[in-house]
Amino acid sequence: MRVLALETSTEYCSVALWQDGNITSRCELAGQKHSEVLVEMLDELLCGEDVKLAQVDGIAFGMGPGSFTGVRIACGVAQGLALGANLPVVGVCTLQALAQASGRDRVIAALDARMAEVYHAAYERRGETWVTVCEPGLCLPQAAPQVAGSGWFGAGSGFAAHGAALGERYARQLTGSDAQAVPQASAIASLAVSRFAAGQGVDAALAMPLYLRDRVALKTSERDGR
Repeated sequence: MRVLALETSTEYCSVALWQDGNITSRCELAGQKHSEVLVEMLDELLCGEDVKLAQVDGIAFGMGPGSFTGVRIACGVAQGLALGANLPVVGVCTLQALAQASGRDRVIAALDARMAEVYHAAYERRGETWVTVCEPGLCLPQAAPQVAGSGWFGAGSGFAAHGAALGERYARQLTGSDAQAVPQASAIASLAVSRFAAGQGVDAALAMPLYLRDRVALKTSERDGR
């Protein structure tokens, strides 16, 4: 099986190709230039592996949460490629991608959502499967959902922006954290493989981003209801 993956939910842009358990990937600090570099990165990756898009079994993308523009770019490019090649798509939560890449079994994933908030979720690995302990959500770091037990590891930029508040919230439950971790296409691909194998890929027209913050275009006062 071959799975092509792309991820643009943060300032980094990454692509990956999963081929029967082997992953080749590329990552670049793109800032606000994802739309300029993504397609070229995909072309270079496929050419470098001597694989044509028609030989891919499915396309996976980081569906969010993350940058509003970034998740739209990933979804739109995945849709365009999949429609042109008649391929199924799978959207993968960026917070679960953080958990997958962490190498840990109990992960609190948090991405900086700006406006003093974080995108948050918690996952626990049981065998080869990730169990969602806390569903992805948007919250203040000091009000992040509680988790049971110890041995949790923090991953994501939420710990860089709000490490003190999250550290206090999960006092004595965290064994450590990686505040520099970002969602990567390689983790997106790894998570998507089993879903494609199970026939869970969907038509490109059904691919949807996960925003969590719906009222993105309003002023702060409007979002607060004032």
